[in-house]
Amino acid sequence: MFTAAVSSPVACCPSEPIAAVGTLSPWRVSVAPMLDWTDRHCRFFHRLLSRHTRLYTEMVTTGALLHGDVARHLRFHESEHPVALQLGGSEPADLAQAARLGEQWGYDEINLNCGCPSERVQRGAFGACLMAEPQLVADGVKAMLDTVNVPVTVKHRIGIDKQESYGFMRDFVGTVADAGCRVFIVHARNAWLKGLSPKENREVPPLRYELAHRLKADFPQLTVVVNGGLTHSAALAEQLAQVDGVMVGREAYHNPWIMAGWDAQFWADAASTPASLTREDVEAAMVDYMAREAAAHGTPWSHIARHMLGLRNGTPGARRWRQVWSDHRLKALPAHEVMALARAACQPAQALTEGALAASAA
Repeated sequence: MFTAAVSSPVACCPSEPIAAVGTLSPWRVSVAPMLDWTDRHCRFFHRLLSRHTRLYTEMVTTGALLHGDVARHLRFHESEHPVALQLGGSEPADLAQAARLGEQWGYDEINLNCGCPSERVQRGAFGACLMAEPQLVADGVKAMLDTVNVPVTVKHRIGIDKQESYGFMRDFVGTVADAGCRVFIVHARNAWLKGLSPKENREVPPLRYELAHRLKADFPQLTVVVNGGLTHSAALAEQLAQVDGVMVGREAYHNPWIMAGWDAQFWADAASTPASLTREDVEAAMVDYMAREAAAHGTPWSHIARHMLGLRNGTPGARRWRQVWSDHRLKALPAHEVMALARAACQPAQALTEGALAASAA
């Protein structure tokens, strides 16, 4: 078995200067795969906010690729790189074929889902229940590595059901690492396979980051990424003192503007996402994208706009702005006209805020 190290590596202080982009782990900061959310439109939006953050598709099952519309599942915009394809499946031969398709379509990584606890996924014999079958996961990883030249990675939980022993996860990782996997993304909660909904599985089982830290100490030659409950930049920096990377999920979706500072803070690259970038710039770029997608694929702008509804969170007029972009009565209008209406709806709130600030300064 892939053996753990005798001694722990020395963690760097998050206040120390970080290295240049090229010397950092490609998995330093990423956005989690989220079913029904991180489609190609969402990823295009996120790429406008951060040039270097690694992006993931929502989970795509092997069956959907081998027997369905491949282009619908795998088409993406060139700007999305670096972008990873997350697969759901358990049969090594099927995983290998699906991974080959992912590589052919240009994905930078193939990720295997061993963390989703939903009953639908369990019925397909994949997701978190695979943690109970580490050799099957290892066989799937090896089959993919024998087929593709891009990295094959695994996203998993720290345990399943009430199995809270660190040794369970350690042995799972050791077995899969023996097959050649070198990157493990650890959702630092147990997955309860019975009794909790997928939403509850993201909230009820307690976070135990220390197990991911211990995994990195025991396997310093592996890349270990922590996922789960990370909501602000200080928390990301704290985790990066212990592990190689951090993965942010719903916070990046609901409050996407937090990503605008990541290139400078975590990648030492202030030029890729300049401080002068505004929410209006991002909105305008998305509206141009909506127009191109409508012309090329007939995509309604509402299918795209839903992903950017959190863009103005915390700013004056954000609620009015969201209401306009969410108003289905406006679907027939071109996206540029909807943007004009949304911006106009913000103006009264912005004027009130500016007036209050001016009065307080007087």
